[in-house]
Amino acid sequence: MLGVVTDPAFDWGDDTRPCRPYADTVIYEAHVKGLTRTHPEVPAELRGTYAGLAHPAAVEHLTSLGVTAVELMPVHQFVHDGVLHDRGLANYWGYNTIGFFAPHNGYAAHGTRGQQVAEFKSMVKTLHAAGLEVILDVVCNHTAEGNEKGPTLSFRGIDNSSYYRLVDGDWEHYYDTTGTGNSLLMRHPYVLQLIMDSLRNWVTEMHVDGFRFDLAATLARQFHEVDRLSAFFDLIQQDPVISRVKLIAEPWDVGEGGYQVGNFPPLWSEWNGMYRDAVRDFWRGEDHTLGEFASRLTGSSDLYQHSRRRPRASVNFVTAHDGFTLRDLVSYNDKHNEANGEDNQDGESTNRSWNCGAEGTTRDPAVLELRARQQRNFLTTLLLSQGIPMLCHGDELGRTQRGNNNAYCQDNEISWIDWRLTEEQRDLLEFTRYVIRLRTGHPVLRRRRFFLGETIDPRGPAAARPGVAGAGRPGR
Repeated sequence: MLGVVTDPAFDWGDDTRPCRPYADTVIYEAHVKGLTRTHPEVPAELRGTYAGLAHPAAVEHLTSLGVTAVELMPVHQFVHDGVLHDRGLANYWGYNTIGFFAPHNGYAAHGTRGQQVAEFKSMVKTLHAAGLEVILDVVCNHTAEGNEKGPTLSFRGIDNSSYYRLVDGDWEHYYDTTGTGNSLLMRHPYVLQLIMDSLRNWVTEMHVDGFRFDLAATLARQFHEVDRLSAFFDLIQQDPVISRVKLIAEPWDVGEGGYQVGNFPPLWSEWNGMYRDAVRDFWRGEDHTLGEFASRLTGSSDLYQHSRRRPRASVNFVTAHDGFTLRDLVSYNDKHNEANGEDNQDGESTNRSWNCGAEGTTRDPAVLELRARQQRNFLTTLLLSQGIPMLCHGDELGRTQRGNNNAYCQDNEISWIDWRLTEEQRDLLEFTRYVIRLRTGHPVLRRRRFFLGETIDPRGPAAARPGVAGAGRPGR
């Protein structure tokens, strides 16, 4: 793997970070390519690129929607797996990093080597000017070199035992808690310096506003167990640059004890997987779900208050890049991943979805109306819950992946947003805009602290004070 020396000069002008408070944040998870690849108002040569995302048509969609931050799926330089290439597929999502300091060149509209750096900066500058923060989904837990049978591209050849976790007593094999073949050795100074230098570079040189850490539980495995006192967390906490930006954890990995929702340090927010599961179960009519639904709706104090964290610790979501889209969540009971070439064996089988009476495409008006209502139910719940809401790109437009809940390898129409909207899709878009405006306009929906759980007298605070006639009796 070779590097390119680039000119660091860039005219940032009066670029200003939006610095929006957590409580006022609405996140939009997006894929650089998928967002504009088929957008008719974006010039063909810019579609699917950093420049395309900065095009007025894309920016206007985001600002009119009302979101405040764009969380970009991986933009570090990544490579494609040979196995996928042999199937005629590609690593679309990009969770296969090899260059921690370079924007992925495949998203650049201009082919000159290194030009993607300036193009990325221009995108950030444009989004900032529109009041939008830029959060990067970063993969600091593993690299594209895979296991011992994978390609030697960089770190393996430099110092294998310093960069990667190896099996105790068997240094020929990797100890993996990420499901990708390798895990970075989070106690080694070289690894920690690599990650911290990379993060600082993206903040100071590229002006990004925060990070979402993929499989963040692995980052806390200084030894074997997930440890919230690990060196990685200490470095983040003490760093004068990184500690000041938004920090979001995907609080799990595939290793033993890896599910850590609610257990990250106070500086962090977390993707709340328990919120997703509870809200899905409630709206598909599962028994005995009301209590947990209420807890998730009000900010999940049961998960975060014990460590003196606030509602902003919970990044609430119903759908994300992995799993069904919102439309597919109400259209399919089962995954349909045949296009991935693994005989539908890949992807999660437990989706907590409900097809509303028919699997997949249907013309039944009753089923279609129920599906539309269910999408509105999910969006309303998400956007009126305490905490930070996160929309997955295209859910506001009724985007479908045709039942594929693991479209990591589908760099095609399965994953890209289709901007040819039906009347039903336009209605959903306008509904989403309305609910976001409702959230933005009412501070009670964006509380900085958890509810106290106190009994409130319907006649007002004075009626509950001692000595007031009738105090304590139910109001009429």
